[in-house]
Amino acid sequence: MEITRLIPKVPKGLVVVITGSGKGKTTTALGIMVRACGHNLRTSMIQLMKGDIYAGEWDGIKKMNCQVELISTGKGFCGIQGNPYPYKEHRENAQEVIRLAGQKMESGQFDILILDEINNALFLHLVDLEQVLEVIRQKPAGMHLVLTGRDAHPQVIELADTVSEIIEIKHAYRKGIEPQPIIKPRFLFRREQDFLLERQ
Repeated sequence: MEITRLIPKVPKGLVVVITGSGKGKTTTALGIMVRACGHNLRTSMIQLMKGDIYAGEWDGIKKMNCQVELISTGKGFCGIQGNPYPYKEHRENAQEVIRLAGQKMESGQFDILILDEINNALFLHLVDLEQVLEVIRQKPAGMHLVLTGRDAHPQVIELADTVSEIIEIKHAYRKGIEPQPIIKPRFLFRREQDFLLERQ
């Protein structure tokens, strides 16, 4: 059987938002990285808020013979599961990601940029709405930009070309099943008002 390769007549870098309360947003972004590898595209994934709990993708992508990189910048999820770091440190980390994203876009070295958990970071005020909108606006025309995380802002959704919402139907953690190495229970965020004092 002959395999057809689809080549767009007009190449265009897309803005893709993967949001929702269900499991699989980062996993979807990692799938995009795998597919990009097959197309010989260069991908950079920057993870916000992740970094305190080992994730298999950190070593997994090192085994891929592709032009991909994964940078984990965070100190864990802000305000949950006894995370010891104050809001100020989480925000400083997230602000560094905004600067790093700009550098990746300006470098011309990548075809795809994935900002993992950026929607969460915006919801938690670790980054500002205008900063995220500016990242979208400054994206090179040929670059694909993927923004993951629950609670995507309406204005981010408005600027996106493709938006997918992952909805939880069932989840193992509700049965009291502990986290498994490759399929982790979702994290439960405190409500925003619960850590307002930390931001003052």
